[in-house]
Amino acid sequence: MDKDFSVFTAAYWKASAAELRKLNRLTLAAIIVALSVVIGYFSIPIAQNLHLSFTFLIVAFGSMIYGPLLGIFAGAVMDLVGYIAHPFGVFFPGYTLSSILGCFIYGLFLYRRRISVLRLFTAKLVVNLGVNVGLGCLWSQMLFGKGYWFFFVNSLIKNLVMLPIETILLTILLQLLLPVLTRAHLIPIQNNNRISLI
Repeated sequence: MDKDFSVFTAAYWKASAAELRKLNRLTLAAIIVALSVVIGYFSIPIAQNLHLSFTFLIVAFGSMIYGPLLGIFAGAVMDLVGYIAHPFGVFFPGYTLSSILGCFIYGLFLYRRRISVLRLFTAKLVVNLGVNVGLGCLWSQMLFGKGYWFFFVNSLIKNLVMLPIETILLTILLQLLLPVLTRAHLIPIQNNNRISLI
């Protein structure tokens, strides 16, 4: 990938905005939404309003291809469709915001970039601590009326423990798909079709 093509350039955001007009990207986003809803059925409860889910795999994969701006819309639809498909309590827009931010962050880190384990780890770190822990505990406090720190401890432990595991799973998935994705010109050509450490 061209070193000048970064999130701080107009070219990056023009390319990301262009994804909104591509039928194949919109179709992919719809498939990602559907798959995330299906995978969401198999989440494992851990504590009050805390569960283990592997939807991040499909969300990160989609955001890597169609970028942060289409990711915003995909994240919103993902949460709304997910709630309709298997509602849990009352609808709360805070979780829609979390879904949007998760897709946006994965897009920022992975769209049109060289994929590395460090990049995947950093993206997961920001999502896990910023969105899952930081915002997730705030939403739980607002919904259930208990103190922020009541939810914070369990959420922090769960997200820190899962961070290396999720990074490894994401690395394995993307490494398996890398040759196909680069041949289809869905992502930039990587170094020898391998995900590097750094």
